[in-house]
Amino acid sequence: MIKVSITDDHYVVLKGIESLLKDEKHINVISIHENAKDTLKAFKVNEPDILFLDINLPDINGIELTKTITKTFPKVRIIALTNHEDVSFVKRILDNGAFGYLLKNAHKAELLEAISTVTKGEKFLQESIKKKILNQSLGRTENTAFQPKLTRRETEILKAISEELTTQEISEKLFISPKTVEAHRMNIMSKLGAKNSVGIIKIAIQKQLL
Repeated sequence: MIKVSITDDHYVVLKGIESLLKDEKHINVISIHENAKDTLKAFKVNEPDILFLDINLPDINGIELTKTITKTFPKVRIIALTNHEDVSFVKRILDNGAFGYLLKNAHKAELLEAISTVTKGEKFLQESIKKKILNQSLGRTENTAFQPKLTRRETEILKAISEELTTQEISEKLFISPKTVEAHRMNIMSKLGAKNSVGIIKIAIQKQLL
């Protein structure tokens, strides 16, 4: 029996995935969580074999949680389940210990294939993600001076970060929630390959984005 946990800040998503897997005799969904804190607390009591993990969480982001789980619960195989298609996200979370990457539009068959693959200790990528990685790799061989493409909103937030505004101040200035600000900040970090706000500014200047 394969023990599965699911962490996502949307309850509908949690119940949806749980429903898809509940009839599989070899799979037991032992817990669902809406944040990182509850996930780690539950793992101390009952550790799963596999965790389906969203990247955007209300307390810490999924990449940081992946790092923590990989160190604290090394036997847990993490499969990212997210809406982020950016290749930089895929590479970052895999580099930090995840075994798989699925988009939330994945079919049940893909969920089951992912579970089967990572249970064997192998990596799993959804087919559309594989194509994106291949296309980007081919593109970069022709253009080593890769220029990250930021959305209009990401550009606005990048400028606000350069002005040393806090998350709350950016939220109020752009009329969006603090959580949305943090999601955009993480997108920017991934696209630029930065580790923190200082890195964001440094790389943005190098790339002439500011």
